[in-house]
Amino acid sequence: MKRVLTKKLVPGMILASDIFTYDSHTKLMEKGTVLNVKDIARLAFYSIIDVPIEDAPPQDSAGSSSDAGLTYAERLKQSEAFKEFKQDFEQCASKFEHTISDILKGNEDLDIDDMMTPIYSLLSEGRTTANIFDMLHNLRLYDDATYTHCINVALITNIIAQWLRWDEAEIELATQAGLFHDIGKLLIPDTIITKPGALTDDEYNMVKTHPQKGYEAMKALNISAHVKNAALMHHERCDGTGYPLRLKGPQIDKFAKAVAIADVYDAMTSARYYRGPLCPFIAISMFEEEGFQKYDAEMIMCFLHNIVNTYLLNTVRLNTGEVGEIIFINSSHLSRPTIKVGNDYIDLSKCPGVYIQEII
Repeated sequence: MKRVLTKKLVPGMILASDIFTYDSHTKLMEKGTVLNVKDIARLAFYSIIDVPIEDAPPQDSAGSSSDAGLTYAERLKQSEAFKEFKQDFEQCASKFEHTISDILKGNEDLDIDDMMTPIYSLLSEGRTTANIFDMLHNLRLYDDATYTHCINVALITNIIAQWLRWDEAEIELATQAGLFHDIGKLLIPDTIITKPGALTDDEYNMVKTHPQKGYEAMKALNISAHVKNAALMHHERCDGTGYPLRLKGPQIDKFAKAVAIADVYDAMTSARYYRGPLCPFIAISMFEEEGFQKYDAEMIMCFLHNIVNTYLLNTVRLNTGEVGEIIFINSSHLSRPTIKVGNDYIDLSKCPGVYIQEII
């Protein structure tokens, strides 16, 4: 038996013990469960850092399938718009890394406007919400380090705040909160964060200290209390099952609530299995099935209704192997739209066991 980081799990691994939520009251999965894609998504959804595993990961025998012509993702990655976004993103990540490094060394002279300028440049250039999510989904294959995760969350939180029709000042604070939310992770030894093997109990507990560490690192900075609270509270949940303080809905800063949604969505869709990042529709299904008590109701409904529409008309592969186009969003089952496959129409809300496995 060994402990494996959730982001390193692949389908076919077998749980070596029961898995509980952090409050230890709710059993998520039983010992002996053979993990599939949805199981791994569920662990990520609950912010489970690692799990005990019996078997070594299976060898992937399935090669990547190729469709006639280029897929949407392939065309996107060849476009000048994507190349420009990728270049801007990498420059932004580099600047953010150097600035955060100075902060963590004790330099409290923070020019927040200068720091945010590259973030807003990624959101400009005539890019729509759908463009941003398309870009991020395809950029995930390049890098999923803490710095890039923070930028992803800043962009997604900005969009959530826009969808919620917050005012300009609140949108700006939401973006800052997303950018700084995981600063505490950078105070955890990199050998632990990137450790390929088992985490010891002490290492596991150390990872869970990152919200408090992030808050402490920013206490003296001339930055909004909402931004500091987002670092401290982004793993809190409205039903009291989060950490480190087990706060409940009214006690959690509203900016932290928005960041929590963006953080979990990015963490799930950045997860790397043998076929690449987790499909957004699997992440959406987790929010639909288990998220309404854990996240702010208004925020999660707004997020889900808007995020699914960014994928309308995308080409997808079902878990049956069929390839088709999303042509209709089912408002009562957001993760289960209608797919046009050839001359047939598949309403996933009426097809138990069939789901979107991959956006292609």
